[in-house]
Amino acid sequence: MIFKITYLSNNLKVKGYLGLPNHLDISEKEVAKLFGDLPVEKVSESIVPCRVSLKKVHLPGFIYCRGGIGHFGRVKPSWVEAFANQGYIVLAPCYRGHEGGEGRDEFGGADCEDVHSAFRLLETIPFVDQEKISIMGFSRGSINATKTAITMPNTHRLILWGGVSNLTDTYEERIDLRRMLKRVVGGSPRKLPIAYQQRSPVKLAREIQCPVLIMHGTEDSQVAVSHGLNMYEELKSHQKKSSLQLYEGYEHHLPFAVHIDAINKMFSWIETKK
Repeated sequence: MIFKITYLSNNLKVKGYLGLPNHLDISEKEVAKLFGDLPVEKVSESIVPCRVSLKKVHLPGFIYCRGGIGHFGRVKPSWVEAFANQGYIVLAPCYRGHEGGEGRDEFGGADCEDVHSAFRLLETIPFVDQEKISIMGFSRGSINATKTAITMPNTHRLILWGGVSNLTDTYEERIDLRRMLKRVVGGSPRKLPIAYQQRSPVKLAREIQCPVLIMHGTEDSQVAVSHGLNMYEELKSHQKKSSLQLYEGYEHHLPFAVHIDAINKMFSWIETKK
């Protein structure tokens, strides 16, 4: 089941998607109460009969940080559903300024609070296991995910999937993104080096406390595999618990069968005791 929800981030009303395993017995009204009676819209129905009462479950949480900006790279409901059906309560922020939310996306700036707030929300949901909330950042979402894992030291696991690790490198590699980056960050890396460093997970690696999984396609033309490899090496240099899964010959987005296999491997890693 998927719901499009509204929640508060600072004083802004922002949007996100909530994914619940299909077997849970919960109504739209009950979901609305979880979010202070802010607007809730059901996106998809359960495909199986609801059987389990919320009073009988205590499930792990999962935050999915989308990539891109604006309509490009928006939250994929099919991903939310796939993650939820692994037995997780999933919350996927749209980031401020998108899909009807208030504010302005700063590409890993103030918008990171939208993910921090999502984490705090999951912690307040009575049927979520507060000690098992993991965060996955896809593409640009790796910036938001990393900064949230640092801000929320009780993060269970951090996954960086096809993730940007150095925004200055992205500026140099992706000429097509330079105009957008200057607009959202406020200038170029030469003009604002600190702002780009603050949005670069590789520069923040020493502050991460939870285990990290790096997933990356070796032929990724949107976020070069060097981002994943450099992040992995940086984590190792600081003696951080980290794992690397490379998808040989694959691009930024994986073919369906490979994508499903990657999801299964990701959740197997999350559930492995370390």
